[in-house]
Amino acid sequence: MSAVKIMPCLDMKEGRVVKGVHFLDLQDAGDPVVNAKFYEGEGADELAILDISATIEGRKTRLEWVKNVLAVISIPLTVGGGISTLEDMVQLFNLGVSKVSVNTAAVIRPEFVEEASKRFGKRRIVVAIDGRQNGKMVSDFEVVIRGGTTGTGMDAVEWAKRCEALGAGELLLTSMNRDGTQDGYDIKFTKAISEAVSIPVIASGGAGNLEHLYEGVVQGGATTLLVASIFHFRKISIREAKTYLKKKGLNVNLK
Repeated sequence: MSAVKIMPCLDMKEGRVVKGVHFLDLQDAGDPVVNAKFYEGEGADELAILDISATIEGRKTRLEWVKNVLAVISIPLTVGGGISTLEDMVQLFNLGVSKVSVNTAAVIRPEFVEEASKRFGKRRIVVAIDGRQNGKMVSDFEVVIRGGTTGTGMDAVEWAKRCEALGAGELLLTSMNRDGTQDGYDIKFTKAISEAVSIPVIASGGAGNLEHLYEGVVQGGATTLLVASIFHFRKISIREAKTYLKKKGLNVNLK
């Protein structure tokens, strides 16, 4: 089994890292540059920046925020939020971004995923799938877009399979029901998708303790664990998380 990766996530709004619950009630969680530098020093494998207001505000990702973070890290950076054209991706890759994450734009025009994959290579294209519980869906989970404000009527598992077929190299799964709750990843959601696709899956939304991280891998099938609240508010350190996972028998890179 390849090494499980730990990916802190910087949800950005107005130049600051923020964290909410169910995508709402945002709290300040610090300076992005300070956090990015700290997380690399702690042993993060990758880092994510998500410009959470970009799509809702009808604008592009703030390149300045990305530049500032890239200046202080050497680990891979994934950027999402407001990316809707190949040119948006070119700008980010030229800055030194490793991967881009698309969500709303992919749902609106699925061919965008295919075009991006063919141009840049699938390993650089992440499709973010925000899901919420909906009993009308076969999988019980509906895809939501525009920062969780708009339902799509699309089944999350079916959409995940289509994204893989279109050329996505990785899927970033966020459970809207668990986001910020620290009650644990939505294992049913994560597992349903990880078992339906063969590409790597990032678990996101709800990590609150060390056991939750272990469950995300062993029960959910995730290969990368995206974590925000418990790292931002220093409840658990990355080194603690990796040491715990290693003791539990998982393959992790202890730096």
